[in-house]
Amino acid sequence: MPKKAASPRPAASGRDKQMEQLVSSFFQLIGEDGSREGLVETPARVRLAVEEIFSGYRQDPKKILKTFTEDVCKEMVILKDCEFYSTCEHHLFPFFGRISVAYLPNRRIVGISKLARLVDCFARRLQIQERMTAQIADAIMDVLDARGVYVMCEATHFCMTSRGIRKQNASMVTSAIRGEFEKKESLRLEFLAAVTGSISGK
Repeated sequence: MPKKAASPRPAASGRDKQMEQLVSSFFQLIGEDGSREGLVETPARVRLAVEEIFSGYRQDPKKILKTFTEDVCKEMVILKDCEFYSTCEHHLFPFFGRISVAYLPNRRIVGISKLARLVDCFARRLQIQERMTAQIADAIMDVLDARGVYVMCEATHFCMTSRGIRKQNASMVTSAIRGEFEKKESLRLEFLAAVTGSISGK
């Protein structure tokens, strides 16, 4: 049977061409030959990768966190070990790790997959870990009108492992605590007990 013809790629927009030209200029600046076989299609690949990596700018946390009423659920809800990949705004190097999120419902709850999508919404932007952790907590508090939120994040940063201080086994842990979690130690301990081993990997 004859092979099915591949669908033609859509014509590149002016923005697409500009981004690809930036990649080609980068090759020239570092002393590479952008016309050699291995690099000819790289600018287009980089553009597509960048669109995916930074797709969080095109997402609205309020639309992601579609809630529904559930009077029965008043206890802590936890999303545990949610992996993420982000980009450090200081060196444009990746950092990645895991996040655990807990919230105390106030009549309104959200599908657990939506919490994972919220993590990606903020991770897929130029970030620092501290701000990303706080943004996730604040979005849940605001949109769900939650009684409390606890977010804990542990990440490895390539700007620390592959350059500079070059500490291969170092990781960074951040947390954001809101509402009743701030007031009640028992809630914080319950959350930490639930995620023990998931954050440290032990």
